[in-house]
Parts: sequence; C-alpha cells; structure tokens
Amino acid sequence: MKNSRPLALPSVGIVSLGCPKNLVDTEVMLGHLQREGMTLADPEKSRVVIVNTCGFIDAAKEESVGAILREVARKEAGEIDRVIVAGCMVQKYGRELAAEIPEVDHFIGLDELEMAPAAALGLPSLPRFSDKPLATRLSDDLAPRVLTHRRGYAYLKVAEGCNNPCTFCTIPQMRGLMRSRTIASLVKEAQSLEERGVKELVLISQDTTRYGEDLGLGRTGLAVLVETLLRETSFPWVRFLYAYPKTLHPGVFELMAKDKRFVPYVDMPLQHVSRRILLSMKRGGDGASYARQFEEIRKIVPEIALRSTFIVGFPGEEEKDFLEVKEFMEAVRFENAGVFTYSPEPGSGAEPLGDPIPFEEKSTRRDRLMEVQQKISLSKNRAKRGKTLDVLLEGPSTETDLLLEGRAAGQAPEIDGAEGILDDLQANGS
Repeated sequence: MKNSRPLALPSVGIVSLGCPKNLVDTEVMLGHLQREGMTLADPEKSRVVIVNTCGFIDAAKEESVGAILREVARKEAGEIDRVIVAGCMVQKYGRELAAEIPEVDHFIGLDELEMAPAAALGLPSLPRFSDKPLATRLSDDLAPRVLTHRRGYAYLKVAEGCNNPCTFCTIPQMRGLMRSRTIASLVKEAQSLEERGVKELVLISQDTTRYGEDLGLGRTGLAVLVETLLRETSFPWVRFLYAYPKTLHPGVFELMAKDKRFVPYVDMPLQHVSRRILLSMKRGGDGASYARQFEEIRKIVPEIALRSTFIVGFPGEEEKDFLEVKEFMEAVRFENAGVFTYSPEPGSGAEPLGDPIPFEEKSTRRDRLMEVQQKISLSKNRAKRGKTLDVLLEGPSTETDLLLEGRAAGQAPEIDGAEGILDDLQANGS
C-alpha cells in the first residue's frame, strides 16, 4: 500500500546500525532534519523512518536488510508513511536494493546526508535512487549535528575513507580513499561538543593513526592533533579508536604518558598474526613484530589497556595458523579482544579465494579464542580488587535500579562494557 499523501514537517526517526562512524552520519542527518523544523522521535513513534545501514560483514548486512524489511512491513500496515534507506549499503548495493525492495521511498548515499529532509518530505524533485559514485565528501564543523547519546561521550570523526588494501574489506569501495579534516575544523567541533556538556571526546576514523598524512603531517599527525585538542579544550578524557600497526607512531604514546587526559588505551585490530595469512590479507607485520610493538607501548605507558580484534577462518587458514593467534593472545594478554568469523565480501580482494573453511569450524575457532580471552580478562579484572579507579559516571545502570553505571579508562564506549557503582542514596532508600 503506497501512500502518496504529501507530508508537512513529519516526525522522523532513524534506525542507526553499524560503527561509530555511521553513528556520526546519523547524527548529522538528524541535524539537517532538525534544522528544517522536523520533529525528531523514536522510530517506533515516527511517521517517517530512516534506516542507516552497515555493509561491512555478512551479519551487519543481514541486520540492515532485516531492519529495512521491518520498516517496510510497518509501512504496508499503515503504521508509518515513508521508509528511507541510507548509509554504506546504499553506497555499494543501492541499485540492487532499489530494484528488490520497491516499497522504499528514497535511497541516500554517504555524500547525500543533507538530502534527509527532502526525502522525509517526499519532495518530487528528489529521485528515488541515483547511482552513487565513490564517496569523496568530508564533513566539517559547520555540519549540523544532534547528539544521540546522553551518557557523557561523543565521537569526533577526524577523517573519512581508507587507503589500506586489506583483501577482506571493501570499506574503500564504500567510503572512498582517506581524506583528513583540518585541525582547525576539528578543534572548532570539539569545542562545540564541550560546550554541550560532553566529557569524553572519542576520535574515530577508519585508520585514525594515519590522520594527517594527506595534510603533510606525515606519521605524526595524530599526535599533533591530540596535543592541539588537549591544549584548546578541557575534556577530562580524550580517546582515539582504531590503530593500524604499521602507521602507529610512538609519539602518540609519549603524549599519552605525559598527559593524563589522553586516555591510556589503544584498540589495534590486528586481524591475524600468521605471516602467511597476513600476506594473503595484504597486511604487514607478524606475531613477533606485533609482540615487540606492544612491549614497547607498555614500556612507555605501563598502565595502558590493550584491545585487538582477530578474524578466524580466512581462506587458507590452517590449524597451525590459528594456533599462532591463540598463543599470541596468551602471551600478550590483552585487556579485551574481539573475534570474528570470516565472511567473503563481494568485490573484495579475497573474493576469488572463496570461502573454503566450513562455518562450523570457523565458529569453533572463534569460541576457542574467546575462551582464552575470557580467562585473561577475568584474571585482569580480579587484579583490580582493592584498587581505586577513575570512572566516568554515565547515569543509572541499564541492568538494575540499585546501581549507577560508569566506565574506567580501559573501557571504550559501547565496546568494553561498564562498571557497576553502588548508589548509596538508592541503597539507603533516600
């Protein structure tokens, strides 16, 4: 059932899926909608729903398609008037989605975030779908933005796109080649976020450690940026996410050791440690070089929390390759780690290799690594007993009314969990 009734300033909600970079895009679309006077609401209470999709791995794509179909069903039932799809899946698979799901009213690419109001209104001048060239736009401090979190932190997207040739990934095909924002623009947005009450600034991009290469800052760009942000703002905590081992400069950790506001934390997704598999992934390094790198980092910042992610079941991975990862994790002892099963991406460099390892075997390898990490994390958490930690208080616990919730420095937002804190007033019945 299609509804052609013109909508005047409808209520709009966004279902935001995927990574923090996608969340920033969602917040910018909300900013454009608010600027045009539209009411922002929970998707369940809105007449127009935008689904901001993720297209990184099979599970994310399935979640995105499922979300689209749920909103389409609501439209068919008369619960909402319009369904709009945005984000990475539109950028890569938009033409297929437009053909297969005709009930969707508009498709918005990564370079078209400002079109959200026109799509929400159903303006006839806006085409339902147009081919999306490689994304080239870079947002700036002038972009409107509505923060969706009220728990003390906000993301600052320092760059867009990626230059790394990893064969398991198609991010460059969706978000384009790497392009960095200027330090001046980032400082202005950071100051604006601080004025809005944000306490923790989280720097993000696809390869944050390569920030500024295209601006002539070489490998020191991230350190220069953080040093400037620490000088020009008063955030209690500044954190960065996603380090690439080849481009991570020691100056970042020297600054971390010098300024307590620069959170002692690094998330370095290694993906594997077997040199043979890393070569097939078109990534540098090996287990020995990575172990030395983490050893040097811990020498500079002894209290640092280390996190990484690994892929199991990449084509050609044998038991001996898997065991290299297991032994590496046991030796390095990360505070936290994530493990993903390989899924082939259409158009990726690894696509011709197929997907020869059975899903059951990949799942077993993932579970074996997570069992290793769970024991390490438990041991490290038990070692904190009796210690006093600085915690960013974020409000009532999501699990019980008897506790408040906060994060220690070693816990990145939405990634590493939270700390339960006894609320004395509630415990005493006050």
